[in-house]
Amino acid sequence: MSTVIIADTCSDLPFEYVKQHNIPLIHFTYNFKGVEYADDLGQTISYRYFYNAMRDGEVPTTSQVNVQTYAEMFRKYAAEGKPVIYLCFSSALSGSYNNALLARDIVLEEYPEADITVIDTKSASLGEGLVVYYAVEMLERGASKEEIIDWVEQNKLKIHHWFTVEDLQYLKRGGRLSGTAAFIGNILDIKPVLHVDREGRLVPKLKVKGRKKSLRTLVDMMEEHIVDPEEQVVAISHCDSDKDAQYVAELIRSKFSVKDIIINQIGPVIGSHSGPGTLAVFFMGGER
Repeated sequence: MSTVIIADTCSDLPFEYVKQHNIPLIHFTYNFKGVEYADDLGQTISYRYFYNAMRDGEVPTTSQVNVQTYAEMFRKYAAEGKPVIYLCFSSALSGSYNNALLARDIVLEEYPEADITVIDTKSASLGEGLVVYYAVEMLERGASKEEIIDWVEQNKLKIHHWFTVEDLQYLKRGGRLSGTAAFIGNILDIKPVLHVDREGRLVPKLKVKGRKKSLRTLVDMMEEHIVDPEEQVVAISHCDSDKDAQYVAELIRSKFSVKDIIINQIGPVIGSHSGPGTLAVFFMGGER
């Protein structure tokens, strides 16, 4: 039977892409204005409404995917006899990966012949999305389950994540900056440039002055680390910052002959922790 590639909503893939390629999704959840929602890629609550509410002081919260949710998804394909590859949000950013492993064990007790592979992508947002993109591309070209798994394991740490935020208060709230550093940084218009390391953790790398400089620095980091740009699709994700995303896309096109650029919003689960104005670029390079 044909292999099924499962993604989750922290991959921030465009809704139309997911629909076109019939990708099953694990839906992360978030609490917004006292109501719990499943992240459905902006279909129920628009990204703009969500981020404007955050700008007005709303503080959404998020939770990891529970074991039951994963078990229901895995059980469905186990019953159909279909092999499954689940490409999961970084384990360094959520406990969901461990819950997926527990769910796999539960389903294997019920269906001993089930074929369920759970992969920690060590990636987030459209970095995770690019892992899914390339895996789906391989599947649609006729690659075997083993070939896809091998490619993902060999290449997931070659997908670089570089991003910046507009308001340091959100990093402070998440414990990634001290209150003093966030206050002074906002006063002086200091913008951090962060990346995702080999363990899938968010790590501050640089500090620059001003929003435009931070956006240009993302492209500078891409220029330093990208490999064979003409052979790849790159991605930009953002928290309700369309003009800046287009600005970065034009900078990329002026420097590289990439195949294509995917641009999409960051969903509410990641965006709750990084805040409006977050912008990230993703591409294939050497190992992180």
